[in-house]
Amino acid sequence: MIGISKDNKLTRLMVVGDKVLIKPKNPKDKTNSGLYLPPTITEKEDVQSGYIVKVGPGYPLPNASEDEPWKATEEKVKYMPLQAEEGDLAIYLQRHAIEIQYEGEKYVILPQAAILLLERAENLY
Repeated sequence: MIGISKDNKLTRLMVVGDKVLIKPKNPKDKTNSGLYLPPTITEKEDVQSGYIVKVGPGYPLPNASEDEPWKATEEKVKYMPLQAEEGDLAIYLQRHAIEIQYEGEKYVILPQAAILLLERAENLY
């Protein structure tokens, strides 16, 4: 599992909206029978997995203070938070992923809607 520490360069990154930043797990490069697969085969699979490193603020909510339009209000945006949390193992659809390189590491950015399943280390129930 990958975490973000204070001395980590990832603290400078800000994920926007409903997007998540994922560090992909190393895919299996060998079949059950022992044959080695080339990287082009394993990278093109439909479903991939990886650890969530950073999460965006969520979905923006509309401003609900329309009852008194003459009142001066602060335009502070409120967000509905995402289900995904830092440290979760995510199984996601590869076709929605955008691959990036940052500080020599490979990461994936994708919307939360592309995540099929989350595995959290702590007990949810």
